[in-house]
Amino acid sequence: MMSKESVKKRLESEQGMSYTEFTYQLLQGYDFLYLFKNEGVNVQIGGSDQWGNITAGTELIRKILQAEGAYGLTFPLLLKSDGTKFGKSEDGAIWLSPSMLSPYKFYQYFFSVPDADVVRFLKILTFLNMEEINELESAMKKPGYVPNTAQRKLAEEITRFVHGEDGLTEALKATEALRPGSETKLDWETIEGIAEDVPSCSLPYTEVLNLSIVDLSVSSGLFESKSAARRLLKQGGIYLNNNRVDNESKRIEAEDIVDGKVLLLSAGKKNKVVLSAEKNVNTKEPLRLTSKAGRLGKWLFAIKFWKLRVSHKPRYFMDMPGNSSNTFVFLNWVSKQIADPHR
Repeated sequence: MMSKESVKKRLESEQGMSYTEFTYQLLQGYDFLYLFKNEGVNVQIGGSDQWGNITAGTELIRKILQAEGAYGLTFPLLLKSDGTKFGKSEDGAIWLSPSMLSPYKFYQYFFSVPDADVVRFLKILTFLNMEEINELESAMKKPGYVPNTAQRKLAEEITRFVHGEDGLTEALKATEALRPGSETKLDWETIEGIAEDVPSCSLPYTEVLNLSIVDLSVSSGLFESKSAARRLLKQGGIYLNNNRVDNESKRIEAEDIVDGKVLLLSAGKKNKVVLSAEKNVNTKEPLRLTSKAGRLGKWLFAIKFWKLRVSHKPRYFMDMPGNSSNTFVFLNWVSKQIADPHR
């Protein structure tokens, strides 16, 4: 380790190198040594960024066992156009398991890749023949090209390969259901099926009923202020159950609550929230985040909600000690809400 120029520079720099980072390569090297000695493994394969870790293992084998025949093989990383890589430690990791990432989210990720990436991904990640890929690439450069045609093909091919035909059907159904202006009739099951993939919250049914669309947009966390909600509404960018809201004075009616249980609010095409209108609940109960984001999501949502200016704000803080506005007290209160398994 000390003979490596990169390590020397890091140790001599102001930032230095953590013990964890310093020993990581040692452990990787020892891992190869153990497998070589005890399991007969003589080839280690990894991405090009693992070259140093792999060669640390081959060097350790030669020095300790005086043995030859330990090899390393690396392959180029799949990088995005901005130079970042795919990986489970990266932000927005793409999981293959549907329990970690739904087919809908999986489909949406590849449907949203930039034009700069789509052709390369089609070549690497699908089994389409080169003739079809070249046709898509040529079409992208011609007038009249329908945006995202190549992305749609990429998303369909990869989702079908990973999640099967049923998974692709599920993803396409959810995509259509979530599209603002879609004529697909929404029902409770459809909205509940996508609730894990978009921010979700709940409010008592009696409070949702007759609430203005502007107040509801803020209360649900879709907007941070009424002025922002009004601004987008005037631009035609707010949708209730996929129907554009044109009237600022619009109030929620019973028929707006799908199957008497849930609403889908959208701000533009991408920002959405599923709001559950719960009946027979304690109206003093704080707003609850119910999506897959889990406890971390509850923290982030609660901290964001702290900044909101809502018309019925006192209801959400009446359980706080002394109704204090002190941020520390608020966060302490939030931690107790999160720790409570019944919330």
